[in-house]
Amino acid sequence: MQQIFCEGAISPLFIAEVIQKYSGDAKIGAYNIFIGQIRADVINQQVVSSIAYTAYKEMALEKMQGIRSEIFNKYPVIEMEVHHSIGSVAAGEICLFVLAASAHRKAAMEACNEIVERVKSELPIWGKECFVEEGYQWKTNH
Repeated sequence: MQQIFCEGAISPLFIAEVIQKYSGDAKIGAYNIFIGQIRADVINQQVVSSIAYTAYKEMALEKMQGIRSEIFNKYPVIEMEVHHSIGSVAAGEICLFVLAASAHRKAAMEACNEIVERVKSELPIWGKECFVEEGYQWKTNH
């Protein structure tokens, strides 16, 4: 089972290393990448300073394995990477990185979009939006 969680923010250097890992594969003609970053939203006149992520890891990994299998069966995807933060991630930092690689762009784009939507809607991952002043609220995905 592929590990998808990383502690804290996902570094841009890590993302570059993942891309580099596949760059020599001559079967790949297209990558589609989604990078999710924490926004400093204003909610009820409070500014979000960070999001603290928690997850039911075992269930999330099991569900992600199912999503992964379904994506590989539905699209001609050659490679797929999903990485999600756990713990605190500050505004302006990266919390989600998804890569889909295929021979052609349409499959990579459609697969990447479906992966992101399914990660957000199906995995038991919760975010607590922490405010600059004090207090928090549980994040709702739209």
